[in-house]
Amino acid sequence: MQKSIFTFISLFTCLLFLAPAPVDSAQLKHSLEKYKGTQVSQKAMNRLAPINRYINYYSQFTFFKPRHKVSPDFIRALILAESNANPRAISNKGAMGLGQIIYTTGKQAASELSKSRFHFRHISRTRLRNLKKSDLFEPEMNILLTCYLISKYNYKFNGKLELVLTAWNAGENQKELIKGRVAPYKETQDLIGKVNSYYIDLLRKRTRLASNRR
Repeated sequence: MQKSIFTFISLFTCLLFLAPAPVDSAQLKHSLEKYKGTQVSQKAMNRLAPINRYINYYSQFTFFKPRHKVSPDFIRALILAESNANPRAISNKGAMGLGQIIYTTGKQAASELSKSRFHFRHISRTRLRNLKKSDLFEPEMNILLTCYLISKYNYKFNGKLELVLTAWNAGENQKELIKGRVAPYKETQDLIGKVNSYYIDLLRKRTRLASNRR
C-alpha cells in the first residue's frame, strides 16, 4: 500500500490501492486531514439498513467493463456523505435523494440504462425512459443511477477515488480532470475527505465482522 496524504482505494471489487492524482491544493490536504479517522456511527448504519438490499443488488452489475463493479461500501460512504442516508434530501443546487443527483444528470443516465442490455429488478425500462424528478426520491431508482454513474466515472478515471468524486460533484467535463487533477472547490474537496474516511471505516468494519465469524 502506498503511503501519502491519501488513503485512496480503487472502487473496483479487487480493491487495488492506486497512486493519487497530483495534489496542488492546500484545501484538499486540509479536507483529508479534517475528516481523517471519521467513523460511521451505529445510527448511520441503522439508516443504511433499509436500503442495503438495493445497494448490494445494483452494485453487482458490470456496466462498463467485465468483472469490474463498484464497491457497495463505496456507495454507502457516498450516500452518507451526500445525504446522510435521507431519501428525501434536496440540496441548495437542486440535487435530490440519497446520492444527491441533479435531475438532468439522472435523466441522461436513466436514458442510457433504458437502452442498455441490462434488466433490473424493481425498475422497468419504461420508468427509466420516462424518469420524473420525483423518481429520484425513490431509493431503488436513486441507488441504481448512483451505481451506474459511479461505475461510469470509475471506468473513465481509472478507479481513482479523488477524480471519480470530482466528476460526481463538479461534473465529468471539468478541465482539471483532463489534467488528472481535482476541481478547486471546497465542496468537492470536503466530499472527497468525507467519502474517503467513511469508505475506509466501512471496509474496516467489514474486515472485523469477517474475522469475528471465523
